[in-house]
Amino acid sequence: MSSRLVVRTREIDPIEDPLAYADPDRPLAWLRRGDGIVAVGPGVVDTIRVPAGASPRRSDAIAAAWRALTDGADVDDPIGVPGSGLVAFGALTFDEDSTSDSVLIVPALVLGRHQGRTWLTSIRREHEADDAHTAMPTTAPYGPHWAGTVGPGAQSPQGYQDAVRDALARIADGELSKVVLARDLTGSIPAGSDLRRLVRALSTGYPDTWAFAVDGLIGASPETLVTVQDRTVTARVLAGTIGRGADPDADTAASAHLASSIKDLDEHQYAVQSVIASLRPHTRALAASEQPFLLKLPNLFHLATDVEGELADGGSSLDLVGALHPTAAVAGTPTPAAIAAIREIEPFDRGRYAGPVGWVDAAGNGEWAIALRCAQFSPAAEGIAVTAYAGAGIVAGSDPESELLETRVKFRPLVDALA
Repeated sequence: MSSRLVVRTREIDPIEDPLAYADPDRPLAWLRRGDGIVAVGPGVVDTIRVPAGASPRRSDAIAAAWRALTDGADVDDPIGVPGSGLVAFGALTFDEDSTSDSVLIVPALVLGRHQGRTWLTSIRREHEADDAHTAMPTTAPYGPHWAGTVGPGAQSPQGYQDAVRDALARIADGELSKVVLARDLTGSIPAGSDLRRLVRALSTGYPDTWAFAVDGLIGASPETLVTVQDRTVTARVLAGTIGRGADPDADTAASAHLASSIKDLDEHQYAVQSVIASLRPHTRALAASEQPFLLKLPNLFHLATDVEGELADGGSSLDLVGALHPTAAVAGTPTPAAIAAIREIEPFDRGRYAGPVGWVDAAGNGEWAIALRCAQFSPAAEGIAVTAYAGAGIVAGSDPESELLETRVKFRPLVDALA
């Protein structure tokens, strides 16, 4: 039986670039507007991996394993802000049947930053000496700049348009109201590439997104799945998208079109109702704005709605992840029919794309996003293999060519950063 965890958090002087302390090959990071948490170096105390076929569901198995791991932990955390104390980074698969693992990783050292405060957390087993956890860590110099290329993967542009037509036929037959279809791009980057450079490019280029790196999954998601802090539950729903205009007039026209689009407003409402229905059994005083607002990102607009409530039971952010995922925003409506259609129509395994990604602490607090605008990086015979994903919500009235163009806009942050 493993000994309990001993966790010590202490405030330190401000650090300009926490990513400089991360492992260049397998960074663990969660950043937004310069704040967040980064694992220092490659040291890991524990990794919870849940493969396909787990019983109960993977999210439930990970939540139970996390409770067992944190039970009785000796945590000294005088900071008490989001991300301090005992934390783990997580990435779960989109589909229970995926051949990829869902994973929760507990690093040995964590650097954190929140609203002007910086801290260092050491995590170790009780029987381990704490000498290595007391000294201030050193940075790992960034490796040389690198570039990678990606091209059509298992789903070609023409194949994607055909897939949209297949989905539209199913919608017309009444099989479902909405389904989110993705396509993939595949390629490679040179062996030994410093992946922190990609995380930094995404974090600085898209500061209002969650920039993340967990077990080779790297991206910048604009969509919060759920956040829990001191029993307050918040979620942001994104559904309905249009590319930014090339000039101010075109930008204004694009935002006005999205705000008045019946197709996009209907798609958005499906997603909002899906989140509310999933959260309601676990929360009190759940509320959402009546009308969506426009979320402006560097390359596109989204329709967005914020949802807020109070945690009503003894659950954690991981439990809410299990209740919420998959949302209509990344699967469809009704969800079981949408998942079945995705399995039949998409010619690849999504892995962790569109699955939950984020962190959880010993008290159950956490921040979880939906893994969008992302790619999975895996060792290959030559270099490092890259598989990127982007999708679009298909509803009655969707146009195959327009949906393909939407995926191109969504690929842009990652493709630009890779280049």
